[in-house]
Amino acid sequence: MGLWHRSTLVAYLAVFLGVIGHASTEFVAVLSGVGGPELSVWRFLLGGCGLLLLCMAFPASRNLAAPFRTHGLQLVGLALWGVTLGFLLYHWSLDFATVPQVATMVVTIPIGVGLINLGLNRQPFSRAKMFSGCGALVGVALLITDGYLAKLMGTGQNLIGILMVLGCTLVISAYTVMMRPIIETYGVLRITAITMFMGGIGLWFLVGLCWARWVNPFTLLARPAGQWTALLVMAVWNTTITQFLWLGGLAAVPDITRGSYLFFFKPVIATGLAVVFLGQAVTLWQVLAITVISSAVLVEFLGTRPAGAALP
Repeated sequence: MGLWHRSTLVAYLAVFLGVIGHASTEFVAVLSGVGGPELSVWRFLLGGCGLLLLCMAFPASRNLAAPFRTHGLQLVGLALWGVTLGFLLYHWSLDFATVPQVATMVVTIPIGVGLINLGLNRQPFSRAKMFSGCGALVGVALLITDGYLAKLMGTGQNLIGILMVLGCTLVISAYTVMMRPIIETYGVLRITAITMFMGGIGLWFLVGLCWARWVNPFTLLARPAGQWTALLVMAVWNTTITQFLWLGGLAAVPDITRGSYLFFFKPVIATGLAVVFLGQAVTLWQVLAITVISSAVLVEFLGTRPAGAALP
């Protein structure tokens, strides 16, 4: 895993593959037939177990007790904060706000990462980053709403959902930034496995208490074949592997804010998957959105690259 830190290209590739994993989550969720907070419990209980098993495959990551000796309380706090609270707010917000509203707010996480990184680590938030962030948000709005920006506005219960998902973006942004120093000490695999698994346990308790849905992982194979297969894909690919690549890549890239901006490609990739696998047509608004997002990210990338420097 040290290769991630030796090669900038590999680090950014890991982040991009993580984005692909995030972008395919919606498709697998539809196939699972399990919605709402209960799905998040399945994801993080099984996905957390998958990460713990993955730790056993790497000698440097097998000692799961070591991080607790130096950062025990911080790890528990990050797990409950970033995974349990963050993803509870995300899934719960879908009960109030529309999918376009929630999806558009979620992709503001990179902006939150940049602002929190500025406040905690004094890493500059350049004009290029601000330009690309604003451009990408415009593109995402065009893509998700298919040009009807008025769909982003809402009142009453919609406002409650928007505030929930806004809280989600702030929580996960802070979680991403605060995990980096611990990851640099103990490696992404161990820290991701620990926080995801503990966060999954926290979700199990919260969803059981609040929704009376006490998920029993041992009943997975008793479900219909298509459902348990989708849940496994959600756990292994969309959670275990995706989180490993996403967080590991962000921990290794020279600029965590710049790396996190690749998340803006999520709706672009999701649109491509919809065309290939669902046979959906691409509208003019979607083509415009893809162009705006890609151009904004490219401008930021070229704008922060030293003159005459080779691409990583």
